[in-house]
Formats: sequence, structure tokens, C-alpha cells
Amino acid sequence: MGACGARERRRTSVLLETVVLACVALTLALVLKTFFVQAFYIPSESMEPGLVENDRILVQKTSYWFGGEPKRGDVVVFEDPGSWLGPGDNDEPGAVGQILGKIGLYPTGGHLVKRVVGIAGDTIVCCDESGRISVNGQPINENDYVNDADTVVCRGPQVRTCEWAAGPVPEGHVFVMGDNRERSADSSAHMCTPTVTDCTENPYVPVANIVGKVFVLLWPSSRFDWVTRPDTFAEVPAQ
Repeated sequence: MGACGARERRRTSVLLETVVLACVALTLALVLKTFFVQAFYIPSESMEPGLVENDRILVQKTSYWFGGEPKRGDVVVFEDPGSWLGPGDNDEPGAVGQILGKIGLYPTGGHLVKRVVGIAGDTIVCCDESGRISVNGQPINENDYVNDADTVVCRGPQVRTCEWAAGPVPEGHVFVMGDNRERSADSSAHMCTPTVTDCTENPYVPVANIVGKVFVLLWPSSRFDWVTRPDTFAEVPAQ
């Protein structure tokens, strides 16, 4: 009877230890997701070739804490600033996915991923004779990351026009663009045109809507890579 009781106590102890460890792991995951890192998936082709639809990425949520601000060239995840997402872009995962998403163990959707091109005070102009956008008068060489760099006439995108200007960017906002310029409903796609007088579209994204900066392409593992800020933006003068 004593041996049976000891085995039962051991089983109970192991079960209790497993439950406690599981609770601790889930708590740590929740804290990590809430304050530090969160997984997302790429919802469209707008960031090709660097980030492809359904890629899994990690976002550093502390990027802009304690007075930090988005920098030109950062790839950021942000909440919809107002009717930017399409009807199918808010689809929810299954029940298990929703539960895991709450603790940061399942990639989250319902957000947008774009590159910061302009920050507060900047003026963005498209395009010069070489098809480059300019920020504060400085042409940006984007061949290292835009899609179809050798064939696209301008970085406009072409679905809109190769001649437009935006800015100055309001305080507390950023101007964002997708790397796949012909397939990105970004800030340039949400600008009012000179011929439209009653337009209510706003091309700027509030910094408060930004979840954080993308710092790693996690999955698929064959394309694992760090996501960094292109050097070309370092040449842009302050406005």
C-alpha cells in the first residue's frame, strides 16, 4: 500500500509540475508577445521580392519606445489607418489559431506591412529622369529591394502615375510604400489627385498605429533572413 501511494504521489507531482511549467511557458509567451516580439504573416504580394505572401515575420515591438521614432527605410507593421485593408484581409484563423495568436504563437493578420519612405516634415516626389523617387530633394536608389528593378519605368507606382508629390508629412505620421510598387495599396495609392476636389483619403499613417519594426523573416526556413534598413536612406537630408 505504501509503494502504491508513493507511485501515486510521484504521478501527481509530475502532473502538477507539467501544469506549472506549461502555465509559466504560456505566461512568458504572453508577456513576450505583449511587450517585445510578435509574429505576423505577409498578407499580400506588396512587399515582394524581399517578403512574399504568407511569409512569417517577427516584429520588434520595442523599436519605437522611449521616444524612438520610425526611420526612413524601416519595414513596419501597422494597424489599418482607415479602409486600407480589403474585404478578405481581416479573415480570422481557426479556433486553435486564434488561441495561439493571443499569446503570440500564431502569426497575426489584419495588419499591413510597408516600408517607411517619409517621416514628419519630409516631402516625397515621383519621379526623376531615372525613375527614382526623391525625399527632400535626394533621389533614392532602391534597386536593391524594389520588385522588377530592371524593368519598372518609375517607382511611382505605375498603377497610379509617375508624376506626383506628397508632403510635408504631418507631425506624428509617416508615408509608407510597398516594395512591389505596381501591386501595393500604399500611401501613394491613397493620395488625392489634383482633379478630385472632394477627396477624403489620407495617405499618412499615424505613428501610433505602428506595432513595430520587422527585424527577421522567420519562415520558410529556406529564406530566413534579417530585415535591415537600406543604406540609401542615410543620404536623405533633414527637412
